[in-house]
Amino acid sequence: MKLTRRLTLAAFAATLALGTAMPAFAADLIAIITPSHDNPFFKAEAVGAEAKAKELGYEALVLVHDDDANKQSQLIDTAIGRGAKAIILDNAGADASVAAVQKAKDAGIPSFLIDREINASGVAVSQIVSNNYQGAQLGAEEFVKLMGEKGNYVELVEYPDLKMVAQQSANWSQTEAYSKMETILQANPDIQGVIAGNDTMAMGAIAALQAAGKKDVIVVGFDGSNDVRDSIKSGGIKATVLQPAYAQAQMAVQQAHDYITSGKKPAEEKQLMDCVLINADNAGKLETFALAQ
Repeated sequence: MKLTRRLTLAAFAATLALGTAMPAFAADLIAIITPSHDNPFFKAEAVGAEAKAKELGYEALVLVHDDDANKQSQLIDTAIGRGAKAIILDNAGADASVAAVQKAKDAGIPSFLIDREINASGVAVSQIVSNNYQGAQLGAEEFVKLMGEKGNYVELVEYPDLKMVAQQSANWSQTEAYSKMETILQANPDIQGVIAGNDTMAMGAIAALQAAGKKDVIVVGFDGSNDVRDSIKSGGIKATVLQPAYAQAQMAVQQAHDYITSGKKPAEEKQLMDCVLINADNAGKLETFALAQ
């Protein structure tokens, strides 16, 4: 009898160890859901959020939705099933994500959005995004300064002595930006400046310019990536604008912690975090979408 009891207890313990007897709930779990980590911006969000969650004593469940709203919905189901205390989310679509965030709210799990907003208020506890208008102004002002307020350029800045000669979409792709820059150069060999909508396209543009021997063309990006940091330090790209991905994610986790522990909400649901100009003066302080103090 005693032997049978020991065997039964041992089997029960083994089943628990395998995690098959009951769902794996974590008492203090924060789910972190972002687009693919192949993009270093989104990886920085996940790394920043995970580090802050662990610092505050939580287990972190890091998941990737690949900008697929259906997969995002499934991952939120996973977070609900795991009994997450909060969800940190860089969402998969302003309209397509509303129902998924509402589903989490209905399950009693608050969501804290970063980087991209949803087209609804009162569903997430907070929505923290970069102040891209302010960031665009920073980048444009630096671009105009570097250009000496005159010359032919690619993209649009409203200054009377600057003349836009081309505007192209490169779909955030470095390869496509390289190809488009080659084509633009054939039609406009005398351009003096390029302003790119993100750092990936800026890297494609500078590569095409350098391949064509155009080493004096001013290139300015937007994002604050390590690749552009290194290009700035080596005298290639002249400036970028940092979108504080790491800091946003950490801010969201702190707000989640405050809400979990005391029910405290931020004063405003939608919050803007200012961007930072990165140039030769401070590029050495930039690391993985965060600026050292």
